[in-house]
Amino acid sequence: MRIFHSVSLPALLLILLVPLQLPAQEQQYQITVMPPGGPTPRLPNGKPDFTGMWLPNSAGQGVSGRFGVDPLASRQFDPALTPEAPPEFLPEAAARIAGMSEIELELSKSSVNCMPRGVPAIWLQNPYGTMLVHKEDVFVQLYEVLNNFRVIYTDGRPAPEYPEPLFHGNSTAHWEGDTLVVESTTFDDRTFIMPNGWYHSDELKVTERYSRPSENYLVVEVTVEDPQVLASPWKSAPRKWTLTQTPINEFYCTNNQELEQLEILRQQLEAEQQ
Repeated sequence: MRIFHSVSLPALLLILLVPLQLPAQEQQYQITVMPPGGPTPRLPNGKPDFTGMWLPNSAGQGVSGRFGVDPLASRQFDPALTPEAPPEFLPEAAARIAGMSEIELELSKSSVNCMPRGVPAIWLQNPYGTMLVHKEDVFVQLYEVLNNFRVIYTDGRPAPEYPEPLFHGNSTAHWEGDTLVVESTTFDDRTFIMPNGWYHSDELKVTERYSRPSENYLVVEVTVEDPQVLASPWKSAPRKWTLTQTPINEFYCTNNQELEQLEILRQQLEAEQQ
C-alpha cells in the first residue's frame, strides 16, 4: 500500500526552485569586462595611435537593453576608485538652471532639438559609437550620433586668429608624454555641457586628455572652465571607451514631431505667464 503525503503549494514551489538557484560565485555573465589586450598601438613617430571604433563602456560591445551584462562592463569608470564630483555653479548660474521648466530642459537635449551635442558633451553624454582616425598630423573623430565629425590638427598649428563659434569649438593640440591634450575655445552657445540645463558662456574652455593604455582601451578625461558659470573648473573622471568591430551607422534626426510639440507647449506656457 502506497502512502501519499500532502505538500502545500508554497513548499512545492520552493522544492521546484531550489535546483535552479546557483551560488553567487557560480553566476555567469554573457557580457563581461573586456581584457586590456596587447600593447598600445603606435604611430610612426612613436606616439599612441587612437585609430579604431570605440564604444562608451568597458565591454567592447553594445550593452544597452541586453541581458547577462556584468554591471562593471556597462560603465565607463568606477566611482569608488575615480569619483566624479558634481560641478560647482556660480549662484546666478545655479538659479538659472533651477528655474528651467521641464519643457525647457527637454528642448535643451540634442536628442530632442536635433542640434549637435558639441564639445565636451560628445564625450560626456554620447551612448553611441565613435570612429577615430589618427595620423601624425591630424586626429579625425567621426561620431555616429547625428553623423557629426571633427578634425583636430596635431601638427602644432595655432588656433585661427579670428575664429567663428563652432559646436565643437576651435581646437589646438599638443602631446604631454603619451597623452594628447586638446584645448578648445570659441563655442556655439546653443550647446549644453550636460542634459540637466548646464549651459555655457562665450568664455567656455574645454581641455580633453586622450590616452590609450592598451590595445583595447581608450581613456578620455575632460576639464571644463567657464568663469561666468562655474565657481571652479570641473574635471570628469577618466572615462573608458573600448575597441569594437561594430561599424558606425547612418544616424540623422528627421521628422522630429516631438520638437514641434514641445515648442508649442513652451509658447503656451510663456503666454500663460504673461
